[in-house]
Amino acid sequence: MIKNIFQKLIPILMLTYAATGLSQNTYPNKPIRLLVPYTPGGSTDIFARMLGNKLTEIYKQPVIIENKPGASGQIAMDVMLKAPADGYTIYLGNIGNLAVNVPLFKNLSYDPRKDIAPISKIAQVTNVLVVNSKIPVKTVAELIQYAKARPGKLSYSSGGNGSAAHIAMEYFKLQTGIDVIHIPYKGTSPAVTDVIGGQVDMIMTGSPPLMPFIEAEKVNPIAVSSSKRIDSLPKLPTIAESGIPELKGFEATQWYGVVAKAGTPKEIIAILNKGVQDTFGPAAAREEVKKSGANVELDSPEEFANFIRSEIDRWSKVVKAAGITPS
Repeated sequence: MIKNIFQKLIPILMLTYAATGLSQNTYPNKPIRLLVPYTPGGSTDIFARMLGNKLTEIYKQPVIIENKPGASGQIAMDVMLKAPADGYTIYLGNIGNLAVNVPLFKNLSYDPRKDIAPISKIAQVTNVLVVNSKIPVKTVAELIQYAKARPGKLSYSSGGNGSAAHIAMEYFKLQTGIDVIHIPYKGTSPAVTDVIGGQVDMIMTGSPPLMPFIEAEKVNPIAVSSSKRIDSLPKLPTIAESGIPELKGFEATQWYGVVAKAGTPKEIIAILNKGVQDTFGPAAAREEVKKSGANVELDSPEEFANFIRSEIDRWSKVVKAAGITPS
């Protein structure tokens, strides 16, 4: 009788194991999907490719990067949340889609505080305020004066509604009182391209995708948004250094991190966290990230979860005060 019961349990146990596929001893035993919520070329994509290449090397399994832009990161997030919570579909997000979207969208399709399992923060990136080469300004004060003389006639681009570039520039507008029109794109790369081409007047976005164009003098850098100057642009002042009283203490930086679907076993999250640490922790990787204007910032899953919640609280106040909407 015991033998018959055991024989009946075997198929059930096999189905349960096949459905989860979450054994710590076997993970990962197949390709991993790394979802990027923007088009290729931006900071998110740059970090994703660094991570994907290293994890492929570590895990001996392909890490397939999938760029799924649109809806301020919701399209890519929905893909992850429809996948099993098994660590084989992960998401590289940023301040926009992991924090700002919460107060920005009334009917957001996900809640970062409930629906995701944070893995680790990766980096903090300083925004750089740049204008296209036809705009005759060189300082923050000159830009404010130029914009106030042309209310509603200048424009700025971003990687999409609710993106880090969007929220940073709206914060800048709130503090200075300038009237500049927002032109959202499906990713940072096309947003930067149109500033270079003159279709848009300015952008305040992460330094990595801007550095090649700053060095080639295809855009004019005005200031950085961090509290201190950055090594990659040591002569460029901070916005807080502009001498404008309203901008004293101004800071609006971007951050990036990796998450999985809520319910992913802690053992799998720990393996992925170690993979992130092994990718960005070494001195060579830190130096590579630093050259692009970013600083590596790694943490535990628990620390990242607490950080996300604190950022949601912080930017909720800015979104409300500025009256920022997704369209």
